[in-house]
Amino acid sequence: MTTYYLVQGDDAPQIKVTLTRDVTGDIIDLTDAAVRLKMRKKGTDTVLITRTSASNATQKEAGIAIFEWGDTDLDMNAGNYEAEIEISYSSGIVETVYETLDFVVREDF
Repeated sequence: MTTYYLVQGDDAPQIKVTLTRDVTGDIIDLTDAAVRLKMRKKGTDTVLITRTSASNATQKEAGIAIFEWGDTDLDMNAGNYEAEIEISYSSGIVETVYETLDFVVREDF
């Protein structure tokens, strides 16, 4: 599991993940899918941020999802957060990546 360290109020960095099948290691082709990152404070049920991947066609084919923060996304309290990645295929099938991403947000100076 990866932990991302962020600073309150920033607009960067982007989060880049490559999605693969756990058993085979095969890349998940995201060409006909919408990929979303949903983030919440650890220990809560409320989703604070939902970001859709900004990957281009070549990146999607390679299983790469890139999430960019909005202007105020990281204007949040310092603390521990977690996110899940959800893949919605054009066929209507939804797949959620089992492993979550951990985030630690610290206060800005």
